[in-house]
Amino acid sequence: MASCCDDSSSTNTSPRKRETTLMSTAVTRREVLRDGAAAAVAAAFPGMAATQVLAQGEPQNEIQSVGWAAKAADKPLERFEFTRRGPGPKDVLIDILYCGVCHSDIHQARANLDIPFPFPFPVVPGHEIIGRVRHVGASVTRFEVRDIAGVGAYIGSDGSVPGKEQFSNPIFTYGGSDGRGGLTQGGYSNNIVVDENYALTIPDGIDLPRAAPLLCAGVTTHSPLEQWEVGEGTRVGVVGLGGLGHMALKFAVDRGADVTVFTTSPDKIRDAERMGAREAVVWPLPQEEVFRGAGSLDFILSTVLCSFDMDAFMMMLRIGGVMSNVGLLEKTNPNYLFVNMRQITLTGSLVGSLSEMQEVIDRCHAKKMLPEVEVIPIEKVNEAYDLVMDKKARYRYVIDMSTLK
Repeated sequence: MASCCDDSSSTNTSPRKRETTLMSTAVTRREVLRDGAAAAVAAAFPGMAATQVLAQGEPQNEIQSVGWAAKAADKPLERFEFTRRGPGPKDVLIDILYCGVCHSDIHQARANLDIPFPFPFPVVPGHEIIGRVRHVGASVTRFEVRDIAGVGAYIGSDGSVPGKEQFSNPIFTYGGSDGRGGLTQGGYSNNIVVDENYALTIPDGIDLPRAAPLLCAGVTTHSPLEQWEVGEGTRVGVVGLGGLGHMALKFAVDRGADVTVFTTSPDKIRDAERMGAREAVVWPLPQEEVFRGAGSLDFILSTVLCSFDMDAFMMMLRIGGVMSNVGLLEKTNPNYLFVNMRQITLTGSLVGSLSEMQEVIDRCHAKKMLPEVEVIPIEKVNEAYDLVMDKKARYRYVIDMSTLK
């Protein structure tokens, strides 16, 4: 680790919090106490609790679809035939070409998140979707038949927080309400119907399998770096080098940051260095290393997807530093002694807005800065889940949906 640095870092290189807009759907303390955690979460994110309805009016003719679904938390994914609502006048019907495998898919399929409402089944996961437009509604203006389009983690919202659709009662791409009394189903399938305003434009010439993870892993890590104005000379720590972490590293390096990667996998050290990390270390660190690195970082982006001890990382932040988490942590209890003594900001982030998604796609295409992927047939998705859990993915599995028979 770098030696202990002066806590009074230049404000020109440290992250600065931008003004934020409060959610109009914020849940009050009284509501939490009155109705309990389940009602609070459902009120904040009705799409997640399968109560938000797609604003498409009366459903059109249904279309036949096939995919791979989790039918129960203790069952492997398997072939599943289902129907989707037919496209309305503002919808596009997309034939799916590729879909990334996100750790969130595993959380949903295996119901292994500690949330206060039941996981819905059967569910077709997948929210890193790239496909070709097969049909456009009569009022569609942004797409034409045969265009390449992308779909991310949500396919609708109520627009209550302008420019932040991910916080506006989002209708999630899978596990939400489909407006017909059923669930939205995701991208491990042959097609999807989505309002044109929730589809992304995919530039000509981009590597399509490598573009798919930009719709979640890419925007999820880009968004907090942008929010906290990480830039030239910012001393950044990236915790975890997986599907999200390797993109966080690439984005931070591209922004001119001085990046240290923390990984539990010694065999990823060379990869981190190859991708531009100034330093890559195996975590957890011996206590003396933690003390030696105290105050050496301005900003930490954690991509870890399970509870972990944050205290050592908070020690590494300068006074007034920021630790942003984008992993779906379960029950983590940071030691607020460190938070108070070092005036640390602990914050989180969820995916990104539609404009951020488009910005990430365009930027990554222009700079040839794409995720590192392994393309697999649909039949290997259960094996891929196990490899992700075993930290063996390098670094994102992407399903070739042409293998869906």
